[in-house]
Amino acid sequence: MAANDPRRIDDLDTLKAFGHPLRMKLYRALYISRTATASQLAEQVDEAVSLVSYHLRKLADHGLIEEAPTQGRDGRERWWQTASEGLSFHDEDFRDAPEKVATHAAIGRLSFEQHGELYRAYMDSHSAWSPQWRSAAFSSEFLGPFTPAELARLSEEMHELIKRHTDAARAEQDAGDTEGRENVALHVYGFPFRQQ
Repeated sequence: MAANDPRRIDDLDTLKAFGHPLRMKLYRALYISRTATASQLAEQVDEAVSLVSYHLRKLADHGLIEEAPTQGRDGRERWWQTASEGLSFHDEDFRDAPEKVATHAAIGRLSFEQHGELYRAYMDSHSAWSPQWRSAAFSSEFLGPFTPAELARLSEEMHELIKRHTDAARAEQDAGDTEGRENVALHVYGFPFRQQ
């Protein structure tokens, strides 16, 4: 795995550790901020520092996050960072036992619910964003008659495109170009359905 590839979660214990609602929120907040303390994350998720510290340790126990270097920082608090450039989990790793299937499905639903919360929060504050941001934001649905192989190919191409743009934006930000930048959530889904 390259340094900037997502970590593939393929064991049930790690998936369960990640699958707690607060841990998923903490991971997302840490991924966005890149490094943070438990106090900073507690503020972002509106929870007690002691509770956040507990859940951060659980994520660290499974190698999902790690201590960040503290150069130039006050050493009294632990700084955290994600241990990889994102996470992924795939159906084929969790289909050989009922508990694995149920856990994978539950975490997929929780992830979808949290994505929905983010979009609802954006829509609730829609008028507070500038016209440029409101014009740039999008929500699209396309319906097509794909085969599994075609859908897999589309998914791969979309991930490559989004990763290329995300890496370029991060490089610009790291070079000091922060003017007008905001965190942007991109949620792309592709799944079969049957007309009811």
